[in-house]
Order: sequence, then C-alpha cells, then structure tokens
Amino acid sequence: MTSGNLMELLLTGSTGFVGRNLLIRLHHDPRWSRIILPVRDPEKLQSQLQGEGISDERFLPCRVTGNFWELPPGVAPDLVIHAAGLLFARGREEYFETNVEGTLRLIAQIPRTARVIVLSSLAAGGPTPHGRQVRSMDDEDRPISLYGASKLTMERELRNRLGRRLLILRPPMVLGPRDAATLPLFKMARGLVRVKPGFSPKTYSWVDVGDLCDAILKAALVAPADWESHGPFYLGSGTTITDSELMATAARVIEARGITLSVPQAVIQLTSLVLDAIPAWRAALPSLGRDRVREILPDRWVCEGKLFDEQFGWKPSSAGNLETTLRSTAEWLKKQGKI
Repeated sequence: MTSGNLMELLLTGSTGFVGRNLLIRLHHDPRWSRIILPVRDPEKLQSQLQGEGISDERFLPCRVTGNFWELPPGVAPDLVIHAAGLLFARGREEYFETNVEGTLRLIAQIPRTARVIVLSSLAAGGPTPHGRQVRSMDDEDRPISLYGASKLTMERELRNRLGRRLLILRPPMVLGPRDAATLPLFKMARGLVRVKPGFSPKTYSWVDVGDLCDAILKAALVAPADWESHGPFYLGSGTTITDSELMATAARVIEARGITLSVPQAVIQLTSLVLDAIPAWRAALPSLGRDRVREILPDRWVCEGKLFDEQFGWKPSSAGNLETTLRSTAEWLKKQGKI
C-alpha cells in the first residue's frame, strides 16, 4: 500500500508481547480504516487496552476458539500481520497444531488479495553455523528445537500457498516492555547468585520490541512491488550481546548486586527434565522447558539483517542501547507489581 490510502488490517497476537506493542503503535497511526483483532479472550484484550488508556473505534475484536480462526462474515483485510504463535510447549504436536495448522486455518479465512506479514523466528533457521560469525539468508535452515521446526514448517507451507503475497520476518531475541517472559531474568538478576549456562560466552543478536514494530509497519506500508522477496528476512539491532552482559545489565537497571556463576550445561539440561515433570514449575519457568533448553546450549545466535535494512530502508533507533531497553522493561514490570 501507499501512505495515502486507508486500508483494513488484521492483527493476530494482540494480547501477546509483540502484538500488544504493535497495537499501541497502530492506535497512533491514522493510515488504517479498521483493525481486526481476533483473540481467544476479548475480555483480556479490553482490560489491556484500558490499562494503556486506549479506546479506538477502529478496533474490531472478535472471539476465536483455539486454533480454528473462524473469522466473522464480512472480514476482508487488505493486510494480515500474523504475530500470534506458541512459544512454549512440551511436545511436537502442540507446537505444530498452533504454529502450523492454526496458521493455515487462518490463511484459509482471508481474501486471496490480502498480503501477509508473518512473524517467524531466528529459531527457524537455527544458531549461527559452526565457524561463522553470522547466519545469513543464504545459509541452510537447521532448527535445533521443535519450536524452530514448527516455525520453519509454517514458513514453507505459507510460501506454497501465498507466493509473492507473503513476507517472512525472523527476528532474533526480542526485548522490551510488556514482555512477561523477561520476569525470570530480573528475578535472577535480583538474587545474590546469577546462573550462567556453560563456561564460554554465548553471543546473541537482539532487537528492541519498538524497533521490531517499526520494521513490521515499515514493510507493511510500502507498495506491493517493493516486496521483491518473501524472505525470510533476518533483522536486529545491529549489535550483539553476551549472556553475561544481559544479566549484568538487568541487574544494573534494578540496582541489584550479586555474582554470576557459570554452571555446566548438563546441569541446565537436567533441570529442564525436572521442570517438565512438574506442571507448576514448568508453568513458572517455561523458557527452561526441555525443548527450549536446546536453544540455550549453542554459543552463537547471531544473524545478518542488512538485506532487510537495504530493501525496506529501516534502521533501528535503539541500536546498541540494551540498558535503555531493559530499563523500560523493568519499569513496566514494576508497574504490574511483578518486581
């Protein structure tokens, strides 16, 4: 689309981390005539909007059940931003039912003219190839987790169905406010001892959620001809961080003191087995489930985002400013009474 046209948008995942931040951006963006919000829990969406002080007559919430995505009659968006997805599960069936089958059911509901931006993950490609500094679009996809495999399968199925109407984005680690998944990081940072998996540094690409939202909307608002490739495009802040830097910065922004203790990765793997066996613990620490721990073990998750930057003219505003991003995250968590 061009910036002079008003068009209809369908956004999934509007009660989640990235989708919720996107919705706030859309509230301040007059270029959309209607914003359709399929959610499993409209009451939760309404509560979140009230908490943000947002009321927008363009928002059209509609209740969906499970992964069936039965949209109401008359819904005909020009663009779909699919930000919903299952991040944590115990097994392959759960991941694939939501991230693959659920996505295909959604796509079956939209007009054949609609363009689709799908938020995938660096996990679909896998860690940086051995002996390399970055993973690029040219590298073979080698996901190491069931989560990553489900995202890669989703991408392939959508390419078969949508062709040039599809744009796939693979962000790395996303940080910023409204992410409850960072709560364990800050709780660990507050302790006297902070646990680091493995004895060697682990290096990551990352992106601020505000910058990611800007990238998504930048791609959404260009003319269709500018979608020269469906991707998948990697993108990020342009800087890297280590696991030790992440924990130290989280501690600094909440004025906590402590020491970082490296532990053998086998201990982390054993912990994940115990957590998976106890539902209450698994719910409290989903990022330490057995499948996602597979992604903790590699030493390098760094991707090359220049191709997206060049094609869409996007530059992150928060490049390298991890402390600012984590400070805003901590402030949001404090307002929620979580830390």
